[in-house]
Amino acid sequence: MNRVSIKPDLLLWAYERASLNPGALEVRFPKLEEWLSGALQPTLRQLEAFAHAVHVPIGYLFLPAPPEEKVPIPDFRTMRDRPLPRPSPNLLDTIYLCQQRQDWFRDYARMHKMAPVAFIGSVSVRNNPVTAADSMRGELGLSVADRQKLDTWTEAVRRLIAKAEEIGVLVMGSSIVGSNPYRSLDVEEFRGFALTEDLAPLIFTNAADSKSAQMFTLAHELAHLWLGESGLSNPEAGILPDQEVERWCNAVAAEVLAPITDVRREFRSSAVITDEIQRMARIFKVSSLVVLRRLFDAGFINQNELWRTYEEELERIRSLDRRRSSGGDFYRTLRTRTGKRFARAVIASALEGQTLFKDAFRMLGVRKTATFYEAAREFGVM
Repeated sequence: MNRVSIKPDLLLWAYERASLNPGALEVRFPKLEEWLSGALQPTLRQLEAFAHAVHVPIGYLFLPAPPEEKVPIPDFRTMRDRPLPRPSPNLLDTIYLCQQRQDWFRDYARMHKMAPVAFIGSVSVRNNPVTAADSMRGELGLSVADRQKLDTWTEAVRRLIAKAEEIGVLVMGSSIVGSNPYRSLDVEEFRGFALTEDLAPLIFTNAADSKSAQMFTLAHELAHLWLGESGLSNPEAGILPDQEVERWCNAVAAEVLAPITDVRREFRSSAVITDEIQRMARIFKVSSLVVLRRLFDAGFINQNELWRTYEEELERIRSLDRRRSSGGDFYRTLRTRTGKRFARAVIASALEGQTLFKDAFRMLGVRKTATFYEAAREFGVM
């Protein structure tokens, strides 16, 4: 039996990088401890299976030393008095997948002579967040009055996504890597990111988060596009990040979703503060944490009240059992994961013979021809 000479350090790096359940890996690879210690070398087939299990390109295991993997875009995350951990394979692969989709759409846009998206990089952090937010709302055609008519946060998120796609933004969101249900995205690691590009601006939101929190992330990442700044974020309305870019994007997102003039008009000082927070969250279709921050900005609560109530509200949200339906409409899920704008372009390009079907299937995360043609009908391409 031919075995492959692999440095134990590389196997240990891949093993630790994956952050998988050690017991599950040891069941699948009974000789794992011997491989890690160097007492035994795996066969090529075993090495291929191991690389697949830990989500690492097999070529990495033949390098002279473990590679230093970095997030390929500016990292604006903060972890509350903790150093940033090594980026997970799930996070990295999600960014790489979105970059591949963006590259494809850029070429598609050039081929079809699409105009650049004018607002990309149109403001700077020196601009007043209120002025920038007014510009964003005007471009999006988004108003608080429109959102007040919606019954749920889910509808509000869909409305904001649709508005963003109408003005040329590729909007994608998922709670898993690609279409792999066994690779979940961790909301504690990141909430979203923006990939700035004047022909194919793209934002991604972690759908493992609550719908109300996703509203804030969407607005935050849109602010990144207006700035022309790509970046990975974990925006929280009540946290003041160290980075100037993140503070500005948080301020703009809060103003877009809950304009300070509307907050002052809606607030009832005679009401119990916890009840009032929930009522206003329903009005603006944002998280209660966003409302808290806006009440502080408007001068209705002081900083001590802000942090005390914020921590209480954060604990309440964490303790809630998020009801997530299993399964669901595949085509609605596809629309969310890839975005309608991107999916329609890929489907049309494949049907016109400009993109290979296998490439279209890979980018959309579909496997069957029948599914592809049904998606074409669902998205109005056929």
